[in-house]
Amino acid sequence: MIYGIGIDITDLDRVAQVVAKQPQFLEKVLTPDEIVDYRQLSQRRAVEFIGGRWSAKESYSKAMGTGIGSVVGFQDIEIRDNAQGQPIVTRQPFEGIAHVSISHTDTVVMTEVILERG
Repeated sequence: MIYGIGIDITDLDRVAQVVAKQPQFLEKVLTPDEIVDYRQLSQRRAVEFIGGRWSAKESYSKAMGTGIGSVVGFQDIEIRDNAQGQPIVTRQPFEGIAHVSISHTDTVVMTEVILERG
């Protein structure tokens, strides 16, 4: 049974500007394991990665119905790639299944999260 659906779209240039001006943004949004993944990427791919994770976590919080804040924070959600490169939610506060999709163009990233019970 579907509990919630959340979507988000984020401008990648905006993300690159935030990371350049506020390096602590990485530690705010990414978990330690996600930071390890991030640091292994080329500059352009790293922007797509942080933008995708930020957007996916926003989508997750929308699916929960809370937004990012006291109930769900960026560090409560971890999204890693499986062996095939598919993003999967590896840590979350929701007691159920979280499905995540992340898509990029040259300028934006769009994400969707579906939370499922049962």
